[in-house]
Amino acid sequence: MIFPGIAIGENIYPAGLARSLNEYYREKGVTLLSGCSAARVEKHNGELIVTARGKDSGERRVDVDGVVAGIGIEPNVGLAQQAGLPVDDGIVVDEQLRAGHPDVYAAGDLAAFQNPALGKRMRVEHEDNAKVMGRQAGRNMAGANEPYHHLPFFYSDLFDLGYEAVGELDSRLQTVEDWAEENRKGVVYYLGGGRVRGVLLWDVWEQVDAARRLISEPGPFQPADLAGRLPEKEKS
Repeated sequence: MIFPGIAIGENIYPAGLARSLNEYYREKGVTLLSGCSAARVEKHNGELIVTARGKDSGERRVDVDGVVAGIGIEPNVGLAQQAGLPVDDGIVVDEQLRAGHPDVYAAGDLAAFQNPALGKRMRVEHEDNAKVMGRQAGRNMAGANEPYHHLPFFYSDLFDLGYEAVGELDSRLQTVEDWAEENRKGVVYYLGGGRVRGVLLWDVWEQVDAARRLISEPGPFQPADLAGRLPEKEKS
């Protein structure tokens, strides 16, 4: 695994969790080339060769059976631009998901929408947003005229570990870690401006709606206020 950072997911996870993931991946038999980029991929005599380049410009050859490249995406807004629709890192939509024209709607990965819980415009590349937003756009095209205030969640599985997350996961924010088992089971809260901006549910399940409610609360919150806040206990 070749990546430019020092630890896996260091831009979204707290430092201790990111370092723990490095060790976890190594335990699973993965060779990590951190602080490197894939300079080139070549096929030679039927073999696939990746050249990893470090920040010191040193290079290392890696023989592989295949390549999975995580290179990010750019929203394809060409058609929207040609139609004269508003574009800003995606197609800008209003609360009803209209794309700058009363008869044109946008939804899914391309749509940049205002989220009231976070107080910001955002664009989310995940199936939860695509499904819920697409359904809402269809309802509004049929005359429902309902605002889209959904705060999407996303998830991933890392070998035997898994998580669900809501809101902004940015390791530059203040993080509050509440572990039942350190780096294996617990909740990480992301604080900014006295509010909870994001929640990482690490091997903690069925708490996405509770996390959404917490993010919607105005606060102010201090780290001590969040200990034991999630998971919410079922009401009898």
